[in-house]
Order: sequence, then structure tokens, then C-alpha cells
Amino acid sequence: MNKITKVFKGSVFHSKKFGELQFLENVLIEVNEKGIIEEVIENDSLIYEEKIKFAKENCEFIELKDGEYFLPGFVDLHVHAPQWPQAGIALDEPLNVWLDECTFPLEEKYKDIKFAREVYTDLVKQFLARGTTTVMYFATVHNEASLELAKICAKLGQRGLVGKVVMDDKIMNPEFYRDNSTEEAINNTEKFILDVKELGKDVIQGVYPVITPRFVPSCTDEALEGLGKLAKKYNSYVQSHCSECQWEHDFVQERFGKRDTEVLEEFGLLGSKSVMAHCNFLNEADGEIFIKTGTAIGHCPISNSYFANAVLPVKKLKKQGVNIGLGTDISGGFSPSLYENIRHAVISSRILEDGVDSEKERFERGVSNSRISVVEAFYLATKGGGESLSLPLGIIEKGYICDLQVIDTKAKNNVLPDFGVFPKKEHLLQKILYLSTIDNVKKVYVQGNLVHSKGE
Repeated sequence: MNKITKVFKGSVFHSKKFGELQFLENVLIEVNEKGIIEEVIENDSLIYEEKIKFAKENCEFIELKDGEYFLPGFVDLHVHAPQWPQAGIALDEPLNVWLDECTFPLEEKYKDIKFAREVYTDLVKQFLARGTTTVMYFATVHNEASLELAKICAKLGQRGLVGKVVMDDKIMNPEFYRDNSTEEAINNTEKFILDVKELGKDVIQGVYPVITPRFVPSCTDEALEGLGKLAKKYNSYVQSHCSECQWEHDFVQERFGKRDTEVLEEFGLLGSKSVMAHCNFLNEADGEIFIKTGTAIGHCPISNSYFANAVLPVKKLKKQGVNIGLGTDISGGFSPSLYENIRHAVISSRILEDGVDSEKERFERGVSNSRISVVEAFYLATKGGGESLSLPLGIIEKGYICDLQVIDTKAKNNVLPDFGVFPKKEHLLQKILYLSTIDNVKKVYVQGNLVHSKGE
């Protein structure tokens, strides 16, 4: 047994299974020097008081105050880190305008390492302040700036999964922003993998390299094949976009005569460490490929409302057995908050179920049995994200990594009162998930270490 170095005392909300909420009242969370939970001791245990006495005398003892609660740290499966300055910009424009006039010129700026360091430092701090302890990031085509993002995650205590983006197709990408050649794209990706692995040796919470073809339309066949070989060689994480919107879905079908999922699988880019963003146009056969390969979906509900042309059928895919987590998709999604995306995941699922065309008959208007609850969305942001990354994240239980948010329902600038009317603990979590702002995230711990605090 590893040495216990920290003990947290307080009440916990978490979801171990899609749709099921568990509340643990005033438990003790014992954490070892590696940041792993050794034991969760409930308040009716015979050794409860003895454990408190021992912790106060021998460990760092962190006790919550009245109105404070523990939530697991959030896991964000899809963020375009360089697009942080673009958040909220040009969302009313068509996708091609948004990309060509804003996104690509912005991402090209990251050849300037000082600019990259400034933006990425702020971004990581902003995510931590909102309770997001693990993030899967797209960076840019630049190795140095992409490595800088990994270094910043390591320094600030966030668990970062970072990818140097590959976009080598000379026809589909702007001349001023792309890989110079397919060979260079593959070589730079391999160098990036090795550099991040070396960096990660001394990072307790972990930083990981991610193989990152931007999406099929931006890459040549040779690049996709080469990246698939690297994924196998290094057993690396892989991320991309899959069947996000009508244009991408149709483009891949026209180019290969196959669906996006089939193409990605054939190039070796789907697996138990692969996360594909969006996936709004997946059919049942695609879902079976995801299940067979262990690939997960990064569901980005806010971004989907702007650019995806469809609503992801979360309930259907979960019932089928596909792993799903949440993503903010900065900056296709304007908000860095997974609280906002939890809410929008619920809203968009209800829109899918009810439909949008009032001129159609009621039972022809939507897709029945599509709505998800806020507890189910909470699961996607926590345990669902951990499952998607094949990491022990997202619940507060023995053997899991100790990533915690301390939520203060009595925060000075955003009190969450219930006036004694709704006493059930599920009601309390609903209020936290729907009404919390950055003011309510009082402290954040990653791998047992404090990485964000609002102070007293």
C-alpha cells in the first residue's frame, strides 16, 4: 500500500454509470503520494473517527465548509487550443468564411512562440478555473508551439493530451498554413511524439502526445497511412473530426466511396485510444465500428449547433454501446465551460426528440426517446470522458485518479439557494450543474495537487 499523504473530507457527487447519480455524504478520501485514491471511507464506518484523527496528525487534511461539495474534475475531449482568441468570433458566418478568414490566419500566428506561450498559458488557466482537469487539445502544424502547450499543461498542473496538427493536402489547405510536405508532416509528428513522451516522464498528472490529422479532407492518403502506422508503432492517442457536418460527410464519401468511419478505420486511426469529435452523421454500422475498435466520441453540443448540421443522437449511441464524452470545441463552441456544454447537451437532445418543424405532425417532427437528463450529461463530462481516454478518471473511488472540483454553493458572487423547498440531493446537483459559474468553482485539484484556488 502506498503512503497516504492527503485526506479530503466532504460530500461527493459522482456518476459511476450513465444515468445514475451517487451522493456520498461527508466521506473521507484518502490519497497517496502518486495522487491515486487509496480508499473512500463513509461516515458510518467504524474506523471513520480514527481515520480523521490519524489524518490530522500525519497528513495534509482538507475539509470542506458548509455549502461546499466535491465533484470529479471535468474531462474535455475536444479543444482547438490556438483558437482561444477566436472564441465568440464570426459564429454567424458560414464555416468556410469562419475558417478561411479567421481560423487559419490565426493558427498561422503560432509560429511565434511568444504568442503561443501567452495564449496557451491563459487558456489552460481558464480551463482549470472552470473545473476542467483533463483536456485533449488540437494545437497547430508547428512543433515548437505545440510542445509549448504540453509544457504549459505540465507546469500548471493540467493533464494535457496534445496533438501537432497534420494538414498536408496542398489543394485543401491554404498555402500560408499547412505542412510543407507529407514526409515532413509525418517526421514532425514522430518527433513531437518523442518530445512529449520525454517531457511526460517527470509530470505526475501526465501529458500525452496525440496523433492529429485535422480531418480526412485536409490530409493526403499518404499522410493518413503514415499517421496510422505511427499510432500502431507508439500505441499513441489519436484524435480527429469524423462525420461532423454534411459537407465533410459528403466529401469523404465522394473521395473514397466510403463513410468517414470506414476510411479512418482502414488507415489504422481508430482504436481504444482514439477520440473522434462530433460524429453527428454516424449510422448504426459506424457505431459498431466504434464499438469494435474501442473508439470514443467527443460530443461538442454547442459547436454542433453552429456548424454540424445535425444533433448527435447521444441516447441511441450510448444504448448501442459507444463510449461518449463531452468537448467544448473552442472556438467552434464559444464557451470554455463544460458546465455550459452539459446544459446544451441536454437542450439539444430535447430538440432532437421534439423536432423543430412545427408544420410537421407531432410524431413525425422529432426522433423519439432522444432526450438525456442532466445527470446523464454530467456522466459524459466525468466518467464518460475517462472511459473515452482509457484512463481511471471521472469518479471518486478507490483506484481512480484524484481529480476534484470544490463547488461552493454559497459563493459571494453567485449564491445557489434552494430556500428549503427542494431538499433532495439530486435537486442540489441539478442546481449546481445548471446555475454554477466560474465563481462557484472554489478550488481544483489534479492528481491530488491544488492547481486552482479562488481564495477566501
